[in-house]
Parts: sequence; structure tokens; C-alpha cells
Amino acid sequence: MMPLGYNGRYMKIDLFNHFFPKRFFNEFIESGFAGKDIGKRVRNVPTIADLDARFRVMDEFGDYCQFLSLPAPPLEAMAGPEDSPALARIANDGLAELVARHPGRFIGFTASLPMNNPDQSLKELDRAVSQLGARGIQIFTNVCGKPLDSPEFLPLFEEAARRDLAIWMHPARGASFPDYLTEDRSQYEIWWTFGWPYETSAAMARIVFSGVLERFPGLKIITHHLGGMVPYFEGRVGYGWDQLGSRTSDVDYVSLLGRMKKRPVDYFRMFYGDTALFGGLAGTRCGVEFFGVDHVVFASDVPFEPRPGLYIRETIRCIESLSLTPDEKDRIYRRNALALLKIVAASSA
Repeated sequence: MMPLGYNGRYMKIDLFNHFFPKRFFNEFIESGFAGKDIGKRVRNVPTIADLDARFRVMDEFGDYCQFLSLPAPPLEAMAGPEDSPALARIANDGLAELVARHPGRFIGFTASLPMNNPDQSLKELDRAVSQLGARGIQIFTNVCGKPLDSPEFLPLFEEAARRDLAIWMHPARGASFPDYLTEDRSQYEIWWTFGWPYETSAAMARIVFSGVLERFPGLKIITHHLGGMVPYFEGRVGYGWDQLGSRTSDVDYVSLLGRMKKRPVDYFRMFYGDTALFGGLAGTRCGVEFFGVDHVVFASDVPFEPRPGLYIRETIRCIESLSLTPDEKDRIYRRNALALLKIVAASSA
């Protein structure tokens, strides 16, 4: 169903940004459920839960709207499997209410799931989509350290494919994941700067080599931050992984490679990437060239910029700096998002 008030006028749809509904923020973030490191970060961002502050930033960009998702940390990092479903319900109810109250600002939302409780995740997916109007689901690159290709998560991918729902995939890694085996924690926020792109890339690889995309070729997974490391390492992902098994003696990866219907790199190009690279022009160019214009969507990662509106401005600057036609820019800014959300624009004005 098209959001109330949507008439095709939006020229830019910010497809991966974050907001805490008021009740969720008050009950779980301010009270410390988010933990120390990422918890400190999300508690200190003014536009992460303040609608007036968010709207002031959005007003600067005119024909611009946002598609909402819950910020990190994952729900499963905040509560055990018995309690995380309740957090998911409160979060999704709050996001749905924001979209209903402000259709001119928010074009929709993606549902958060209690991934440490797979059965309840499927139930919440159904409730959020069927009753609340969620247009996709958000998952993180691991579930409390467990990879996404674990068997218990396969039904979730199957259901998303059956319903033709897009999946927003957000990286998850904390300071407790050390940079070196001799240490017990990451230093200098390396866990975020380099750890999150690695997490995204590793999760993509596990999905590829476990056969998830081969089993569900229509699956649409939007990788945050333009596919992490993958576009930059196109050669390793390409010709390097064409030799899978040549460096491994205790696992028969050669047979696995032989069973794959396409080259590994071709599966990686099936993912979508968003433009949330914080003003990284070289990275944006690399990602657009790797995924192709039809698999790149405009996103800013608001509100985690050092100054309000900076990431939106910088992301637009990067896109405008590329040698793209007006039609190609319109696909990135708007039309690819509309297709993923299954919304038909009334006009292109």
C-alpha cells in the first residue's frame, strides 16, 4: 500500500537511516540496555530520537524523505531470546506510528526482528508486514556471534524471498572483538572503522558460499555502506575466489566451487549497496562501478554525522561528482528505492 500523501514528488529517498521511536528510546536506550560503547554513541546523538531536530535537518534538502530503520545495537544484543520479541514489537509499533503520523517525511520503515529467537522472528515479520505495513526487514551481519548462514536462519531468508521483501543488512561488531589474538579488546575504535566493513563482507561471503542466493535468486539484500570491502577487493573476490580451494588442504572447496552455477563475484553483484560512505568519493565511485547503477540506492546513515545534515550533503556531493546521466542519478536517488519498496510513483515530478 502506498504511504498516505505519497504522490511521486520525492526526488531523493534516503533508504538507510536510523531513528528511535520515543517509547523505545525512553525504556531501553536511556535506561542502558544498549550497552557501553555503541550505547554511549546512540544516547548522545540529538537527531536520533528528537523529531523536531530531525525535521529541521530534513527541511534543508527540500524534496527529500526518509525510510526508517532502528539504529544499532541489534535487539538480540540488548535482551535474551525470551525478552527480545517484546522489544521488537515496541520498536516496530513505534516506527509504524511515525510513518502513519508523518507520511510526508517518512515513506516507510523496515521491521526489526528478535533474531536470537528465530520462531518469534518469523511471527514478528508476519505481524509487522501484514498488520503494520513494514516494507522489509532489518538484520545484522551476525546474531550474537552466530553467522547468518546457520540453519536456524534459513526460514527467514525463505520467507523474505516468498514475500519478495527487501532485507536491510547492518554490520554488527563491538570493542570486545579484539584486533589481535593477544589482546582482549579492539583499540582506537578499529572495531567500527575497519571492523564493520569486514563484518559486512564476511556476511555477504557466507551467504554466497552457503548457497542462499542460489536457492533464493530473487532475494534482495541491501548492504549498508556500499558492500563493505567487496567493491574495493573486486580482484580478490573475482579472480582470487575463482581459485577457491587452492590454498586449503583440509576442506574440499574445489568441489564446492564446481557446484556453483556462477562465478563467486557474480553472486556478490546480486546484492544491493547503499551510498552511506560519509563523503567518500573514491569509495562511492568504486561501489557504483561494482554493483551497477541499478543495484545502488541513496542513503546517508543519518543521524551519525559530526554535524547535522553533513552526511546527506556529502553523499549528494559524491553522487553529483560521478559521471552519471540524469536518468542514472534518478535511479540511485529514487527509482531503485521505489522498486525495492514496491511503490509505484504517480509521477516523476
